[in-house]
Amino acid sequence: METIRIIRGGDDRALSALTMPVTAGDGAVARRVAAIVSDVRRRGDRAILGYARQFDGLRGALEVGRTEIEAAERAIPASVRRALRTAAAHIRRVARAQVPRVSRVRVAPGVVIEQVVTPLGRVGCYVPAGRYPLPSSLLMTAIPARIAGVEDVIAVCPRPDAVVLAAAKIAGVDRVFRVGGAHAIAALAYGTRTIPRVDRIVGPGSTWVAEAKALVSRDCAIDFYAGPSEIVIVSDRAPAAWIAADMLAQAEHDVEARAIFITTRAPLARQVQAELARRVPPTGPARESLARRGAIVIARSRAEAVSLADRLTPEHLVCDDAATASQIRAGTAFVGAWSAQAAGDYATGSNHVLPTAGAARFRGGLSAADFVRVTSRQHISERGLRGLAPAIIALAEAEGLQAHADSIRERCR
Repeated sequence: METIRIIRGGDDRALSALTMPVTAGDGAVARRVAAIVSDVRRRGDRAILGYARQFDGLRGALEVGRTEIEAAERAIPASVRRALRTAAAHIRRVARAQVPRVSRVRVAPGVVIEQVVTPLGRVGCYVPAGRYPLPSSLLMTAIPARIAGVEDVIAVCPRPDAVVLAAAKIAGVDRVFRVGGAHAIAALAYGTRTIPRVDRIVGPGSTWVAEAKALVSRDCAIDFYAGPSEIVIVSDRAPAAWIAADMLAQAEHDVEARAIFITTRAPLARQVQAELARRVPPTGPARESLARRGAIVIARSRAEAVSLADRLTPEHLVCDDAATASQIRAGTAFVGAWSAQAAGDYATGSNHVLPTAGAARFRGGLSAADFVRVTSRQHISERGLRGLAPAIIALAEAEGLQAHADSIRERCR
Protein backbone atom coordinates (compact mmCIF):
# COMPACT_ATOMS: atom_id res chain seq x y z
CA MET A 1 0.00 0.00 0.00
CA GLU A 2 1.29 3.48 -0.88
CA THR A 3 2.43 5.59 2.07
CA ILE A 4 1.36 8.84 0.42
CA ARG A 5 -0.84 9.70 -2.57
CA ILE A 6 0.17 11.54 -5.73
CA ILE A 7 -2.21 14.18 -7.11
CA ARG A 8 -1.81 15.59 -10.60
CA GLY A 9 -2.36 19.21 -11.54
CA GLY A 10 -5.80 19.65 -13.09
CA ASP A 11 -7.46 17.26 -10.61
CA ASP A 12 -9.65 20.05 -9.28
CA ARG A 13 -11.59 17.89 -6.84
CA ALA A 14 -8.46 16.50 -5.15
CA LEU A 15 -6.73 19.89 -5.09
CA SER A 16 -9.80 21.62 -3.63
CA ALA A 17 -9.98 19.00 -0.89
CA LEU A 18 -6.26 19.50 -0.23
CA THR A 19 -6.64 23.27 0.22
CA MET A 20 -9.89 23.15 2.15
CA PRO A 21 -9.55 25.04 5.46
CA VAL A 22 -9.18 22.95 8.59
CA THR A 23 -12.57 22.43 10.20
CA ALA A 24 -13.41 23.83 13.61
CA GLY A 25 -12.48 21.87 16.69
CA ASP A 26 -14.49 18.93 17.97
CA GLY A 27 -17.70 20.08 19.66
CA ALA A 28 -17.42 17.57 22.49
CA VAL A 29 -13.86 18.75 23.24
CA ALA A 30 -14.98 22.38 23.20
CA ARG A 31 -17.78 21.67 25.67
CA ARG A 32 -15.48 19.74 28.00
CA VAL A 33 -12.86 22.49 27.83
CA ALA A 34 -15.48 25.12 28.67
CA ALA A 35 -16.51 23.10 31.73
CA ILE A 36 -12.89 22.79 32.91
CA VAL A 37 -12.19 26.50 32.43
CA SER A 38 -15.36 27.41 34.33
CA ASP A 39 -14.47 25.02 37.15
CA VAL A 40 -10.96 26.48 37.51
CA ARG A 41 -12.39 30.01 37.62
CA ARG A 42 -14.80 28.96 40.34
CA ARG A 43 -12.68 26.66 42.52
CA GLY A 44 -9.13 27.82 41.80
CA ASP A 45 -6.36 25.67 43.28
CA ARG A 46 -8.72 22.87 44.34
CA ALA A 47 -9.77 22.38 40.73
CA ILE A 48 -6.21 22.72 39.44
CA LEU A 49 -4.85 20.09 41.81
CA GLY A 50 -7.66 17.69 40.97
CA TYR A 51 -7.14 17.98 37.22
CA ALA A 52 -3.35 17.87 37.54
CA ARG A 53 -3.56 14.60 39.49
CA GLN A 54 -6.13 13.17 37.07
CA PHE A 55 -4.61 14.22 33.74
CA ASP A 56 -0.97 15.15 34.40
CA GLY A 57 -0.01 12.44 36.85
CA LEU A 58 0.93 14.99 39.53
CA ARG A 59 2.15 13.34 42.71
CA GLY A 60 4.27 15.99 44.41
CA ALA A 61 4.18 19.76 44.68
CA LEU A 62 2.48 21.83 41.99
CA GLU A 63 5.39 24.26 41.73
CA VAL A 64 8.92 23.15 40.90
CA GLY A 65 11.38 24.49 43.45
CA ARG A 66 14.34 26.65 42.48
CA THR A 67 16.79 24.09 43.89
CA GLU A 68 15.33 21.37 41.66
CA ILE A 69 15.60 23.60 38.60
CA GLU A 70 19.25 24.40 39.29
CA ALA A 71 20.04 20.75 39.98
CA ALA A 72 18.43 19.74 36.68
CA GLU A 73 20.74 22.03 34.71
CA ARG A 74 23.75 20.42 36.35
CA ALA A 75 22.41 16.88 35.85
CA ILE A 76 21.72 16.86 32.11
CA PRO A 77 24.46 15.74 29.68
CA ALA A 78 26.99 18.43 28.85
CA SER A 79 26.18 18.11 25.12
CA VAL A 80 22.50 18.87 25.75
CA ARG A 81 23.40 21.79 28.03
CA ARG A 82 25.64 23.23 25.28
CA ALA A 83 22.88 22.74 22.71
CA LEU A 84 20.36 24.59 24.89
CA ARG A 85 22.78 27.47 25.39
CA THR A 86 23.57 27.67 21.67
CA ALA A 87 19.88 27.74 20.76
CA ALA A 88 19.19 30.31 23.49
CA ALA A 89 21.96 32.60 22.26
CA HIS A 90 20.59 32.52 18.72
CA ILE A 91 17.00 33.13 19.86
CA ARG A 92 18.16 36.14 21.90
CA ARG A 93 20.07 37.55 18.93
CA VAL A 94 17.01 37.38 16.67
CA ALA A 95 14.62 38.62 19.37
CA ARG A 96 16.65 41.77 20.05
CA ALA A 97 16.02 42.90 16.48
CA GLN A 98 12.27 42.34 16.87
CA VAL A 99 11.47 44.69 19.74
CA PRO A 100 9.59 47.73 18.36
CA ARG A 101 11.51 50.97 18.70
CA VAL A 102 10.40 54.10 20.52
CA SER A 103 9.78 56.86 17.99
CA ARG A 104 8.88 60.55 17.97
CA VAL A 105 7.28 62.12 14.88
CA ARG A 106 6.57 65.83 14.26
CA VAL A 107 3.49 65.58 12.04
CA ALA A 108 2.80 69.33 11.84
CA PRO A 109 4.00 72.52 13.59
CA GLY A 110 3.15 72.10 17.27
CA VAL A 111 1.97 68.47 16.91
CA VAL A 112 4.25 65.63 18.07
CA ILE A 113 3.30 61.95 18.31
CA GLU A 114 5.43 59.51 20.31
CA GLN A 115 5.35 55.74 19.95
CA VAL A 116 5.74 54.28 23.43
CA VAL A 117 6.87 50.66 23.89
CA THR A 118 6.06 49.07 27.26
CA PRO A 119 6.75 45.42 28.22
CA LEU A 120 3.89 43.28 29.45
CA GLY A 121 4.01 42.67 33.18
CA ARG A 122 3.66 38.88 33.25
CA VAL A 123 3.38 36.16 30.60
CA GLY A 124 2.63 32.46 30.70
CA CYS A 125 4.56 30.01 28.51
CA TYR A 126 2.90 26.69 27.74
CA VAL A 127 5.36 23.80 27.24
CA PRO A 128 3.83 20.68 25.63
CA ALA A 129 4.62 17.22 26.97
CA GLY A 130 2.72 14.77 24.79
CA ARG A 131 4.95 11.85 23.91
CA TYR A 132 7.96 13.91 25.04
CA PRO A 133 8.37 17.29 26.78
CA LEU A 134 9.57 20.02 24.41
CA PRO A 135 12.33 22.19 25.96
CA SER A 136 12.77 23.97 22.61
CA SER A 137 9.27 25.43 22.93
CA LEU A 138 10.16 26.83 26.33
CA LEU A 139 13.22 28.59 24.88
CA MET A 140 11.18 29.94 21.95
CA THR A 141 8.52 31.47 24.21
CA ALA A 142 10.37 32.57 27.33
CA ILE A 143 13.46 34.14 25.75
CA PRO A 144 11.64 36.66 23.51
CA ALA A 145 9.56 37.66 26.54
CA ARG A 146 12.70 38.31 28.55
CA ILE A 147 14.31 40.26 25.70
CA ALA A 148 11.16 42.38 25.44
CA GLY A 149 11.56 43.29 29.12
CA VAL A 150 8.75 41.21 30.67
CA GLU A 151 9.26 41.27 34.42
CA ASP A 152 7.66 37.94 35.36
CA VAL A 153 7.82 34.83 33.11
CA ILE A 154 5.79 31.78 34.17
CA ALA A 155 6.08 28.33 32.56
CA VAL A 156 3.59 25.47 32.82
CA CYS A 157 4.31 21.91 31.69
CA PRO A 158 2.41 18.77 32.68
CA ARG A 159 5.56 16.66 33.05
CA PRO A 160 8.70 18.82 33.03
CA ASP A 161 11.75 16.59 32.76
CA ALA A 162 15.31 17.64 33.60
CA VAL A 163 15.94 19.11 30.13
CA VAL A 164 12.82 21.28 30.33
CA LEU A 165 13.87 22.51 33.77
CA ALA A 166 17.37 23.24 32.50
CA ALA A 167 15.85 25.18 29.60
CA ALA A 168 13.80 27.17 32.12
CA LYS A 169 16.97 28.10 33.99
CA ILE A 170 18.82 29.10 30.81
CA ALA A 171 15.84 31.09 29.51
CA GLY A 172 15.41 33.01 32.76
CA VAL A 173 11.97 31.68 33.70
CA ASP A 174 10.84 32.85 37.15
CA ARG A 175 8.46 30.02 38.14
CA VAL A 176 7.60 26.58 36.73
CA PHE A 177 4.40 24.65 37.48
CA ARG A 178 3.71 20.96 36.89
CA VAL A 179 0.38 21.41 35.16
CA GLY A 180 -0.87 21.22 31.58
CA GLY A 181 -3.97 21.01 29.43
CA ALA A 182 -7.03 23.24 29.51
CA HIS A 183 -6.81 23.63 33.29
CA ALA A 184 -3.32 25.15 33.03
CA ILE A 185 -4.55 27.67 30.45
CA ALA A 186 -7.49 28.60 32.69
CA ALA A 187 -5.18 29.11 35.67
CA LEU A 188 -2.88 31.40 33.67
CA ALA A 189 -5.80 33.38 32.24
CA TYR A 190 -7.69 33.93 35.50
CA GLY A 191 -5.21 33.18 38.27
CA THR A 192 -5.47 31.04 41.40
CA ARG A 193 -3.98 31.39 44.84
CA THR A 194 -0.86 29.52 43.62
CA ILE A 195 -0.63 30.32 39.91
CA PRO A 196 -0.66 34.05 39.13
CA ARG A 197 -2.76 35.59 36.37
CA VAL A 198 -0.80 36.59 33.26
CA ASP A 199 -1.23 39.24 30.57
CA ARG A 200 -0.59 36.88 27.65
CA ILE A 201 -0.42 33.11 27.11
CA VAL A 202 1.92 31.76 24.43
CA GLY A 203 3.09 28.40 23.19
CA PRO A 204 1.77 25.39 21.25
CA GLY A 205 -0.23 22.54 22.73
CA SER A 206 -2.83 19.85 22.17
CA THR A 207 -6.34 20.33 20.81
CA TRP A 208 -7.49 20.84 24.40
CA VAL A 209 -4.91 23.56 24.93
CA ALA A 210 -5.81 25.28 21.65
CA GLU A 211 -9.52 25.22 22.51
CA ALA A 212 -8.81 26.63 25.97
CA LYS A 213 -6.65 29.43 24.56
CA ALA A 214 -9.38 30.35 22.10
CA LEU A 215 -11.96 30.36 24.90
CA VAL A 216 -10.00 32.57 27.32
CA SER A 217 -8.78 34.97 24.61
CA ARG A 218 -11.67 37.34 25.33
CA ASP A 219 -10.16 37.90 28.80
CA CYS A 220 -6.44 37.22 28.31
CA ALA A 221 -4.28 37.82 25.24
CA ILE A 222 -2.91 34.75 23.44
CA ASP A 223 -0.40 34.37 20.62
CA PHE A 224 -2.77 32.62 18.18
CA TYR A 225 -4.89 29.52 17.78
CA ALA A 226 -2.34 26.80 16.96
CA GLY A 227 -3.52 23.74 15.07
CA PRO A 228 -1.61 20.67 13.83
CA SER A 229 1.82 21.26 12.32
CA GLU A 230 2.22 21.79 8.55
CA ILE A 231 4.95 21.76 5.90
CA VAL A 232 4.74 22.52 2.18
CA ILE A 233 7.81 21.87 0.03
CA VAL A 234 7.99 23.43 -3.45
CA SER A 235 10.98 22.10 -5.37
CA ASP A 236 12.09 20.82 -8.74
CA ARG A 237 15.69 20.06 -7.84
CA ALA A 238 16.23 19.16 -4.17
CA PRO A 239 17.39 15.57 -3.51
CA ALA A 240 14.44 13.22 -3.06
CA ALA A 241 15.91 11.81 0.15
CA TRP A 242 16.12 15.30 1.68
CA ILE A 243 12.54 16.14 0.72
CA ALA A 244 11.26 12.87 2.18
CA ALA A 245 13.23 13.45 5.37
CA ASP A 246 11.69 16.93 5.83
CA MET A 247 8.18 15.57 5.24
CA LEU A 248 8.72 12.76 7.71
CA ALA A 249 10.09 15.18 10.31
CA GLN A 250 6.80 17.09 10.29
CA ALA A 251 4.58 14.03 10.03
CA GLU A 252 6.02 12.51 13.22
CA HIS A 253 4.53 15.35 15.29
CA ASP A 254 0.93 14.19 15.20
CA VAL A 255 -1.56 12.11 13.19
CA GLU A 256 -3.19 15.40 12.12
CA ALA A 257 0.09 16.96 10.90
CA ARG A 258 0.15 17.80 7.19
CA ALA A 259 3.14 17.30 4.86
CA ILE A 260 2.78 18.24 1.17
CA PHE A 261 5.36 18.21 -1.63
CA ILE A 262 4.66 20.17 -4.85
CA THR A 263 6.81 19.79 -7.97
CA THR A 264 6.56 20.01 -11.75
CA ARG A 265 8.84 16.98 -12.18
CA ALA A 266 6.99 13.66 -12.20
CA PRO A 267 10.18 11.56 -11.81
CA LEU A 268 11.12 13.52 -8.66
CA ALA A 269 7.60 13.03 -7.30
CA ARG A 270 7.86 9.27 -7.72
CA GLN A 271 11.34 9.23 -6.16
CA VAL A 272 10.05 11.07 -3.07
CA GLN A 273 7.10 8.67 -2.84
CA ALA A 274 9.51 5.73 -2.95
CA GLU A 275 11.79 7.31 -0.33
CA LEU A 276 8.85 7.80 2.01
CA ALA A 277 7.67 4.22 1.50
CA ARG A 278 11.16 3.08 2.47
CA ARG A 279 11.60 5.39 5.47
CA VAL A 280 8.19 5.60 7.17
CA PRO A 281 7.92 3.42 10.30
CA PRO A 282 5.40 0.56 10.09
CA THR A 283 3.32 2.11 12.87
CA GLY A 284 3.01 5.49 14.58
CA PRO A 285 1.80 9.00 13.88
CA ALA A 286 4.05 9.60 10.85
CA ARG A 287 2.52 6.78 8.81
CA GLU A 288 -1.04 7.77 9.69
CA SER A 289 -0.36 11.47 9.10
CA LEU A 290 1.12 10.90 5.62
CA ALA A 291 -1.64 8.49 4.63
CA ARG A 292 -4.49 10.73 5.79
CA ARG A 293 -3.26 14.29 5.29
CA GLY A 294 -0.09 14.08 3.23
CA ALA A 295 0.21 14.45 -0.54
CA ILE A 296 2.61 14.82 -3.44
CA VAL A 297 1.34 17.14 -6.16
CA ILE A 298 2.67 17.12 -9.73
CA ALA A 299 1.86 20.65 -10.92
CA ARG A 300 1.47 21.42 -14.62
CA SER A 301 3.65 24.52 -14.35
CA ARG A 302 5.78 26.45 -11.90
CA ALA A 303 3.05 29.08 -11.71
CA GLU A 304 0.50 26.43 -10.71
CA ALA A 305 2.88 25.08 -8.05
CA VAL A 306 3.36 28.54 -6.55
CA SER A 307 -0.37 29.32 -6.67
CA LEU A 308 -1.27 26.08 -4.89
CA ALA A 309 1.35 26.61 -2.18
CA ASP A 310 0.09 30.14 -1.61
CA ARG A 311 -3.48 28.87 -1.28
CA LEU A 312 -2.26 26.43 1.37
CA THR A 313 -0.51 29.30 3.25
CA PRO A 314 1.50 26.82 5.33
CA GLU A 315 3.13 27.08 8.71
CA HIS A 316 6.47 25.98 7.19
CA LEU A 317 7.49 26.52 3.55
CA VAL A 318 10.60 24.94 2.03
CA CYS A 319 11.51 26.08 -1.49
CA ASP A 320 14.35 26.27 -3.99
CA ASP A 321 14.96 30.02 -4.14
CA ALA A 322 14.09 33.44 -2.74
CA ALA A 323 12.03 34.36 -5.82
CA THR A 324 9.68 31.47 -5.09
CA ALA A 325 9.53 32.26 -1.37
CA SER A 326 8.55 35.87 -2.10
CA GLN A 327 5.42 34.69 -3.92
CA ILE A 328 4.09 32.36 -1.21
CA ARG A 329 2.61 33.38 2.12
CA ALA A 330 3.84 31.22 4.99
CA GLY A 331 4.57 31.36 8.71
CA THR A 332 8.27 30.94 7.93
CA ALA A 333 10.16 30.06 4.75
CA PHE A 334 13.30 27.95 4.37
CA VAL A 335 15.12 28.91 1.18
CA GLY A 336 17.53 26.55 -0.56
CA ALA A 337 18.18 22.82 -0.28
CA TRP A 338 20.37 23.17 2.82
CA SER A 339 17.73 25.17 4.74
CA ALA A 340 16.27 22.21 6.60
CA GLN A 341 13.02 22.90 8.39
CA ALA A 342 14.16 21.06 11.54
CA ALA A 343 17.01 23.59 11.88
CA GLY A 344 14.41 26.28 12.53
CA ASP A 345 12.73 24.11 15.15
CA TYR A 346 15.85 24.21 17.30
CA ALA A 347 18.84 26.34 16.54
CA THR A 348 18.58 29.10 13.92
CA GLY A 349 17.07 31.56 16.41
CA SER A 350 13.96 32.20 14.34
CA ASN A 351 10.87 31.34 16.36
CA HIS A 352 9.18 27.98 15.81
CA VAL A 353 5.87 29.03 17.39
CA LEU A 354 4.09 29.71 14.09
CA PRO A 355 0.58 30.27 12.68
CA THR A 356 -1.19 27.23 11.22
CA ALA A 357 -4.41 26.51 9.30
CA GLY A 358 -3.96 29.47 6.96
CA ALA A 359 -3.39 32.07 9.70
CA ALA A 360 -0.13 33.06 7.99
CA ARG A 361 -2.37 35.11 5.68
CA PHE A 362 -2.41 37.80 8.37
CA ARG A 363 0.47 37.23 10.78
CA GLY A 364 3.89 35.67 11.21
CA GLY A 365 5.39 33.68 14.04
CA LEU A 366 5.84 34.59 17.68
CA SER A 367 8.35 37.38 18.25
CA ALA A 368 9.57 39.76 20.92
CA ALA A 369 7.04 42.28 19.57
CA ASP A 370 4.25 40.06 20.96
CA PHE A 371 5.41 40.81 24.51
CA VAL A 372 5.10 44.60 24.48
CA ARG A 373 2.30 47.14 24.29
CA VAL A 374 2.80 49.79 21.62
CA THR A 375 0.87 52.93 22.53
CA SER A 376 1.01 56.59 21.59
CA ARG A 377 1.45 59.90 23.39
CA GLN A 378 0.15 63.02 21.69
CA HIS A 379 1.65 66.44 22.37
CA ILE A 380 -0.28 69.40 20.88
CA SER A 381 0.64 73.02 21.47
CA GLU A 382 -1.70 75.98 21.06
CA ARG A 383 -0.18 76.64 17.65
CA GLY A 384 -0.66 73.01 16.73
CA LEU A 385 -4.33 72.89 17.76
CA ARG A 386 -5.16 76.13 15.96
CA GLY A 387 -3.52 74.75 12.84
CA LEU A 388 -5.55 71.53 13.01
CA ALA A 389 -8.83 73.14 14.08
CA PRO A 390 -10.38 73.70 10.61
CA ALA A 391 -9.84 70.05 9.62
CA ILE A 392 -11.07 68.70 12.96
CA ILE A 393 -14.22 70.84 13.00
CA ALA A 394 -15.08 70.06 9.37
CA LEU A 395 -14.72 66.30 9.89
CA ALA A 396 -16.61 66.31 13.22
CA GLU A 397 -19.56 68.18 11.71
CA ALA A 398 -19.52 65.91 8.65
CA GLU A 399 -20.02 63.01 11.04
CA GLY A 400 -22.79 64.81 12.94
CA LEU A 401 -20.74 65.02 16.15
CA GLN A 402 -21.29 68.62 17.08
CA ALA A 403 -19.90 68.33 20.61
CA HIS A 404 -16.58 67.20 19.15
CA ALA A 405 -16.43 70.31 16.99
CA ASP A 406 -17.47 72.54 19.91
CA SER A 407 -14.71 71.12 22.14
CA ILE A 408 -12.16 72.45 19.62
CA ARG A 409 -13.93 75.80 19.16
CA GLU A 410 -13.93 76.26 22.97
CA ARG A 411 -10.15 76.10 23.11
CA CYS A 412 -9.66 78.26 20.03
CA ARG A 413 -11.95 81.21 20.99
